[in-house]
Amino acid sequence: MQACDLVDWFFDWHKLALQGFHLSYPKKQEPGLSGFAKGNAASYPCFAMDHELLIIATLCFFLAMVRTGLAVRAGNYRPAGFNFFVIALGFLFQTAFLSVRGHALGRCPITNLFEVFIFLAWSVSLIYLLVGPAYRLSLMGAFTAPLVFALQTFALVAPIDRTHPLKHGPAPWLEFHASVSLIAYGAFALAFVAGLMYLVQERQLKRHEISSMFYHFPPLTDLFAAITRLLWLGFVLLTLGIAAGFFTGQPLPYVKVAWSSGVWVFYAAILLARHLGTTAPRRIAALCVVAFSAALALLWGITFLSQTSSL
Repeated sequence: MQACDLVDWFFDWHKLALQGFHLSYPKKQEPGLSGFAKGNAASYPCFAMDHELLIIATLCFFLAMVRTGLAVRAGNYRPAGFNFFVIALGFLFQTAFLSVRGHALGRCPITNLFEVFIFLAWSVSLIYLLVGPAYRLSLMGAFTAPLVFALQTFALVAPIDRTHPLKHGPAPWLEFHASVSLIAYGAFALAFVAGLMYLVQERQLKRHEISSMFYHFPPLTDLFAAITRLLWLGFVLLTLGIAAGFFTGQPLPYVKVAWSSGVWVFYAAILLARHLGTTAPRRIAALCVVAFSAALALLWGITFLSQTSSL
């Protein structure tokens, strides 16, 4: 099941809710002939509602971030179910947004930089909700919420939600390639978060500056194990995503392939250093921070090339 199919299945019931707002879905269009593809976004009244859903989702992550900040400042931080609940609630609204936008487009909602950033934020939330409880990393939500909030706030504020001519209709391999690659970035984002947690905890230990949050950090060995698992998850997904790009039946944008391959090689080198034992855990954590920061910067260029070629 593709990631876009998961969004579709998970929130299919939203059609009934939309009927209450007198919104309707367009009939299935011929490939490449949808109103949005021709730049007529106004022909889809649900576009107004999808931004409302996204704003609500962003506020959920803002609440988690504010609660953590106030607790840390007061020196009485305690992990609680509130953060997990509001992040899960934000994830539901993110899913609703992607479902509404995807139905309006008639394809996976990753046709411009705005949608790519929201899909990435959704991927980060998804992997956190799966990984956090599984590895007892409840504190990771305190670091994940600001990242998702920043991604979505940037997407909402920046003038990047623009229509682009879509040269091709929905293509399963192309959508699989793009969506799986973005979920891989979500795993790398969580490795970035775990890396930050590792560096913060180690810094507090070295400087003997113990905060109330410190006592809720997982042991460094557990954090390092989580970093390794997240790196492997992202690496496998990115490999699948890149491989799927060769089956789209469309000319390959070589600059985009080169950039994607560069990200793949960077993470492959980190994993190799990790398993050869030639690099200290602290440096692996720092490399995760650097690698994701670089990958996020490259994402802009990769998305721009996608808009001018395939999607």
